[in-house]
Amino acid sequence: MEYADFLDESYDPRDDDLVCTFRLDPSEGLSVEAAASRVASESSNGTWAALSPESDVRQYSATACDIGEASDHGIEVTVAYPESLFEDGSLPQVLSCIAGNIMGMKAVDTIRLLDCEWPEGLANSFPGPQYGSDVRTELLDAGDRPPLATVPKPKVGLSSDEHAAVGYDAWVGGVDLLKDDENLTDQSFNPFERRVTASLDARDRAEEQTGERKDYLVNITAETDEMVRRAEYVADHGGSFVMVDIITCGWSSLQTVRRRTDDLDLAIHAHRAMHAAFDRLPQHGVSMRCLAQFARLAGVDHIHTGTAGLGKLENEDTAGINEWLQADFYGHNDVLPVASGGLHPGIVDQLLDALGTNVLVQAGGGIHGHPDGTEAGARALRAAVEASVEGESLESRAESEPALATAMEKWGTESPR
Repeated sequence: MEYADFLDESYDPRDDDLVCTFRLDPSEGLSVEAAASRVASESSNGTWAALSPESDVRQYSATACDIGEASDHGIEVTVAYPESLFEDGSLPQVLSCIAGNIMGMKAVDTIRLLDCEWPEGLANSFPGPQYGSDVRTELLDAGDRPPLATVPKPKVGLSSDEHAAVGYDAWVGGVDLLKDDENLTDQSFNPFERRVTASLDARDRAEEQTGERKDYLVNITAETDEMVRRAEYVADHGGSFVMVDIITCGWSSLQTVRRRTDDLDLAIHAHRAMHAAFDRLPQHGVSMRCLAQFARLAGVDHIHTGTAGLGKLENEDTAGINEWLQADFYGHNDVLPVASGGLHPGIVDQLLDALGTNVLVQAGGGIHGHPDGTEAGARALRAAVEASVEGESLESRAESEPALATAMEKWGTESPR
């Protein structure tokens, strides 16, 4: 087998192929066809030396089959992989093929995995989400409005009791979910078990006060066995959600946690900390669209996808990613996208205009930074969301909700920088 054997621009991918779209920039002296054939070779079963194997290994070879037009960041290339190349239900093995050695090949100056089209058999070898957007009504009382979440601020440094007290104020003000920060796990100032029991006790009191179901996105991020133990602890103490930093933990650990949470009836909130190391550069790495696909296969119920240009963080096609997460995918449940990062009540209407209402809205500073405190900040966010869902302007709702009026006076209707 030679590199040229991995290029066939007349090939029409089969229904059971995994079809990946890459954007690449060939290294100096190589044509895009030569680079594309090397990508297909290295990501399946080729090597730099010509081979003449006795058995029919070509049936497991990838084929570079479509060369697109040049753009500012490279040339799009389609590579089709036979389904038989992959191990069922193993994200690490799949990704070692389609996003492994090829990311460091000398044949390309840059390469980015843009999108994947998954064959039914491979997709259904993964569990997918247990709940998806049904958490809105199965585990919460959000109904048709977006569920609301908040992270206590400062996000790290509070004691367990202080953390729970902030959660209580936010829940009573109208937030549905308290959330741990991505780097709050089991530190000495806020131990995991103490935080869980204190926060869930506060949740119970908030439910009695409001008559609404409330819950807590508990960060169980740790070594894999410890994550399973922490998930069991959450379930034993009446929690319905766990949170995992899915990129830093890794896909294998996420798959292990998903298997255990199925038995525990826990929903998984996926935080994407470290995603930008893969997806921020437009010419290289792995797109957030693909990371979201991997997460849906593994079985998360929520995942952070950005704020469509609002908020404080860079975003990659939030609306398009959300659409994929909520589209039919061989019978798998959908995933509830999470909008977070620099949100406040004054821009909620713009956010929901851009993304629709089947989204979880998370605000931190935009709640706790309210001049009248956390409870008022939560009331302001809840009022802004309900007004937007009901088609009422924020200015009109602010006339009857003083907390919203104060929030808009403080932050206006612009995104923070």
